[in-house]
Amino acid sequence: MRKPRIRRPRSLAGRLFAMQIVLVTAVVAACAVFAYVSGRGQAQEAARRQVTAAAAAVAASPAVRAAVRTPDPSAALQPYAERVRHDTGVDFVTIMSPGGVRWTHPDPLRIGERFLGHTGPALRGQAFSETYTGTLGPSVRAVVPVRGGSAGVTALVSAGITVDAISAEVRRQLTVLFVVALSVLALGGAGTYLLNSRLRRQTHGMNAAELGRMRDYHEAALHAVREGLLMLDGSRRIALINDAGRELLGLHGDVVGRRVDALGLTPSVTEALLAPGPRVDEVHLTAERIVVVNTSPVSGGERHGTVVTLRDHTELQALSGELDSVRGFAEALRSQAHEAANRLHAVVSLIELGRADEAVDFATAELELAQALTDRVVAAVAEPVLAALLLGKAAQANEQGVELVLADDTRVDDGLLPPGLPARDLVTVLGNLVDNAVEAARDAHRPGRVVVTVRAEDGELLLRVGDSGPGVAADAVDEVFRRGWSTKSPGPAPHGRGLGLALVKQAVRRNGGTVALGVSPCGGAEFTVRLPLSVRTSEGVPA
Repeated sequence: MRKPRIRRPRSLAGRLFAMQIVLVTAVVAACAVFAYVSGRGQAQEAARRQVTAAAAAVAASPAVRAAVRTPDPSAALQPYAERVRHDTGVDFVTIMSPGGVRWTHPDPLRIGERFLGHTGPALRGQAFSETYTGTLGPSVRAVVPVRGGSAGVTALVSAGITVDAISAEVRRQLTVLFVVALSVLALGGAGTYLLNSRLRRQTHGMNAAELGRMRDYHEAALHAVREGLLMLDGSRRIALINDAGRELLGLHGDVVGRRVDALGLTPSVTEALLAPGPRVDEVHLTAERIVVVNTSPVSGGERHGTVVTLRDHTELQALSGELDSVRGFAEALRSQAHEAANRLHAVVSLIELGRADEAVDFATAELELAQALTDRVVAAVAEPVLAALLLGKAAQANEQGVELVLADDTRVDDGLLPPGLPARDLVTVLGNLVDNAVEAARDAHRPGRVVVTVRAEDGELLLRVGDSGPGVAADAVDEVFRRGWSTKSPGPAPHGRGLGLALVKQAVRRNGGTVALGVSPCGGAEFTVRLPLSVRTSEGVPA
């Protein structure tokens, strides 16, 4: 058995096409009816003016006034009336006596008969017009008196056009009107068809319900997706942005319709969004986050734009930094284990040689040297996160031949750091500064040295890291915190380099602090970070 075919609702374009066709047809028909009614009335009025003018002209003619006084007025007036009838285009010109007896008529057999129609107003000296049925059928006629001076009204003149003639003229005009109406309807239908064909292509033949559901799904998907999504038009204005995109870029308020370069984004992000070509997994820094940017140009019909996706890379980057630190600690421990084994072999060898006193002195000296920095860090820095970080970095620096020391005024008590200052940000700031300082001191042509200062003063946490490296050129001071800058490659740095100081500045800004670059007493660069220890409200004012 054949299944009944489910009828799909008509598409939106099809419905609009049907509605527009009906609307255009109704408008054209209404205009045609109005034009017909108006034209018929205008034709009757024009005929009325025409016959009135013709009758008045005949009544004012001196020849007519003279002929009506003759014994046989018809002999002179009949040829004259026919000549006037043909010249003016009226259907009849009747000249009659005041008693209504015809002296002229288009049908000579009707001469001498009484005029069919009203003559009273004309006999009183007034010209008038009316529609009356006479010997030629219904007609629009005018009756005008012929004045004979002191004699008063000596004759009457009537001129008329039959209703059939008027109707024939209206029908001729209606034919033209009908052709024009059909042409307008055809042109309107063709234009409507073309517009709806384009609408059908743009809506892919979907009906209104389907478009409504798609719009609902579209809105739900925009709010639900965790990645940032932007759509830019051909003028690089934001056409669409979801909640995650606003959060990742730090945008507030209504930004739809604004140009990308007017949003106050960082130069690297702005450049990536304005780029005409595609971008794949590029890492960029915003004011507070690290985002992975992907862009894909889109062109369809006359529309050109770009689709941009953003992924939050902040936590992944922090975890990657922590993993690098753990890896460094492991390497440092491996190196220290190797060195401890060497020292242990030396102690055992001295004992085997019978030099026990020298073995004890050697072991004691090595133990004191290894314990000195640990004791110094533990005594000065009671904050466990900072103490662990400094001990690990000291081991890494020693592995690379660089001495890491604490300044004499270093002092941080346990519990000093507020809950609003994340330990992860402290690790990011101090860890990257120490790593950069160790790298700079290691590559210098003099003994490597890194001096770290950590202390609380005036309601702020002071972090200062100086090195004995080559320092930073004066013309590069403003560029050191830009992503991609590196002392080894002042231009665009290889992937993975030139990110540390940019992360430092980002973390410092996120916590309401400042970072400055100066010259270290050791001869290299010195970075000074100040982070507020007071809890801040949402307006940024200390509570």
